[in-house]
Amino acid sequence: MKLIIGLGNPGKPYEHTRHNIGFDIIDALADKWGAPLNLSKFNGMYATIHRPEGKVMLLKPLTYMNLSGECVRPFMDYFDIAIEDIIVIYDDLDLETGKLRLRQKGSAGGHNGIKSLIQHLGTQEFNRIRVGVSRPPAGIKVADYVLSKFSKDDEPIVQEAIKKSCDAIEASLSKKFLDVMNIFNGA
Repeated sequence: MKLIIGLGNPGKPYEHTRHNIGFDIIDALADKWGAPLNLSKFNGMYATIHRPEGKVMLLKPLTYMNLSGECVRPFMDYFDIAIEDIIVIYDDLDLETGKLRLRQKGSAGGHNGIKSLIQHLGTQEFNRIRVGVSRPPAGIKVADYVLSKFSKDDEPIVQEAIKKSCDAIEASLSKKFLDVMNIFNGA
């Protein structure tokens, strides 16, 4: 069984902001697979999908970004999901808007959602898809920037990044994550 986790913040004010790109990708997969996230457990919304490659769960922690691990750890324990079977999707300021970077391990790099996951999972070694949102322009605070929406000019780039992220996740259901990294990190 695979668990795909999109990080973000719950609530209307946060919808489609840079910080919620993980939620947007989970929603895109749910739409594509016809699987609404209508189940709730451990303060997270989820869906279970039976695909030819096996069972897949989509999860959006509703604990707010900085406490993501408080949802993910008990969810993984309850459903007996191994660390190597998760993929975490989140925004990254150090990547240009729309760029994807797949990794199998790494530090939090200042991302509080990832910091919470590392703390609760007890490891930095888990699959992840980092989606670039670029750095804020001079004079804009990082917190204000990540909680704002993408510009109209960035919207087509972001939609393409969402599509590519969905493609990478689908590829990872039948291929080793390292092989998927080699395909999508070069694109």
